[in-house]
Amino acid sequence: MVTASRVRPPYSLAQLVAYALKLGSLGFGGPVALVGYMHRDLVEGRAWFTEADYREGLTLAQLMPGPLAAQLAIYLGFVHYRVLGATLVGVAFVVPSFVMVVALGWAYRLYQGLDWMQAAFYGVGAAVIGIIAGSAFKLTRKTLGPSPLLWGIYLVVAGVTVVTQTEHVALFVAAGIIVWLVRTQPWRRPIPSRLASLTVPMTALAPAAATVGSGGLIQLLLFFAKAGAFVFGSGLAIIPFLYGGVVHEHHWLTDRQFLDAVAVAMITPGPVVITVSFIGFLVAGFPGAAVAAVGTFMPCYLFTIVPAPYFKKHGKRPGILAIVDGVTAAAIGAITGAVIVLGRRSVVDVPTAAICVATFGILWYTKRMPEPILVLIAGIIGFFVFPHVGR
Repeated sequence: MVTASRVRPPYSLAQLVAYALKLGSLGFGGPVALVGYMHRDLVEGRAWFTEADYREGLTLAQLMPGPLAAQLAIYLGFVHYRVLGATLVGVAFVVPSFVMVVALGWAYRLYQGLDWMQAAFYGVGAAVIGIIAGSAFKLTRKTLGPSPLLWGIYLVVAGVTVVTQTEHVALFVAAGIIVWLVRTQPWRRPIPSRLASLTVPMTALAPAAATVGSGGLIQLLLFFAKAGAFVFGSGLAIIPFLYGGVVHEHHWLTDRQFLDAVAVAMITPGPVVITVSFIGFLVAGFPGAAVAAVGTFMPCYLFTIVPAPYFKKHGKRPGILAIVDGVTAAAIGAITGAVIVLGRRSVVDVPTAAICVATFGILWYTKRMPEPILVLIAGIIGFFVFPHVGR
């Protein structure tokens, strides 16, 4: 069980909150980079946390639904300062990027009709496709391994996403259950053991049953809460789900606007999943942005503080690991399918194809090129090559 340290922590809660605020304001590079910064600064540099604290938080963040970096930050806040620490650290980590995204949303709504902005996003959209494609490729190689079962789930979900142009949450649940059945073979154990192994995973998947309400901010809140409950590991996992709901189901945004929302998240620090606030702002102004952020991050917060006290005892159970592997394979398949669906709308000619391929290649060969810089460069290129800019 995770308990507050009996020894006075080597830092104050105010210091940890200040660090989270700084990381949320200046932390570029996506979830993998952000968790790396936390290890460098808080474990190796300042020794505020032990290696065991960090690894436990990282493992929990990988197992539970929710954006990886945000969950790790929340867990570290919980280690010594419990719920208050988790809450303040989580808010401090998210607020800076939320403010930036809302400001960009305001500018986007004000100037969207100008040729220069259309031209910039012409290049940015193609770069975003290259970034997502690179992330999907790396996640596929790193996560699926040699398992035919996981590869089969990945290919099926990717194919369904391409054909239907939306994400089906039921496939995520089914993938987790299938891998759990194959690996644990519950029919070989007594009934009580089977039920016990299902308790935690099914609780984690419960938000999938939420149904979107009708009308206004409540509908936004429930939709984004459902989306937030299925972000495993990387904020990019939420993109296929958002695309299907925001563009096809509710028709809140066009394809172009949705890609622009993803691009905005790429050029701002903090969690990539903050793109939900940009979407919420375009749909319903500042209240929509706030509701989208709360809806998306609330599951992440609850999936961290609720299981944290029991994680050491139950976190490595084979049944839980099996379900997470299945859901993760499905999520990566959905991301891959989304690359194809969105690419058809953003890579439309030779210049955009060149920007997309160049972005993918640079990220693949340089490894450390900051994604926001690539997006900004693509925007500048788009301004000069966009075919419809009046001069």
